[in-house]
Amino acid sequence: MRLKRTSDEAAAKRAEPKSLDELNAQIASAAPLVPGATRAVLGEGPVGAAIALVGEQPGDQEDRQGRPFVGPAGLLLDRALTEAGLDRHEVYVTNAVKHFKFQQRGKRRIHQKPTAGEVRHYRWWLDRELQLVHPGVVVALGATAVLALAGKPLSIARFRGRADFNGRRGFITVHPSYLLRLPDRTAKEEACRAFVGDLRSVRRLAGRIVPSPVH
Repeated sequence: MRLKRTSDEAAAKRAEPKSLDELNAQIASAAPLVPGATRAVLGEGPVGAAIALVGEQPGDQEDRQGRPFVGPAGLLLDRALTEAGLDRHEVYVTNAVKHFKFQQRGKRRIHQKPTAGEVRHYRWWLDRELQLVHPGVVVALGATAVLALAGKPLSIARFRGRADFNGRRGFITVHPSYLLRLPDRTAKEEACRAFVGDLRSVRRLAGRIVPSPVH
């Protein structure tokens, strides 16, 4: 059965944004699908970037600052990018879901994983965003990003590495927050090295792509 589009998505498609600025204005003005989020957290980075990194959703710090990957997972990502020989300012960074979903516990806002329906709600925004940015390689950071990009759940353990996201050249790896949650120090160090290795593979893959005109 075909799912009915949400009103936000239908309105966006009618407007058909021709630039990233137009798309971002639409996302910023759309009501959050989940209650409590302060703002939509938009993608960040150059149009035509060789690499786009797609995470799950904004976290507490991202919601407060209005920028992607500025919390603990973002700091770990920055270090891994540097170690892999990549410049954060030269890649495009965004999330599959644009608003922070959380549960309030006292003064703390605890991250809540998006549902498949919530990922689907934002999928059109992400697809159009990537069309406008036109990266050479799209990297899925974690299972939610894989679901958004592939349109179906795929095991990170089984499909980690190069991927095809409906015609887009892609790569699947873990989300930095997964590395932060590993309790064993040795396991965490090994997982971080593997993550940096993935980013190096992405850099090599992007380096072999002949750029095409940005539309």
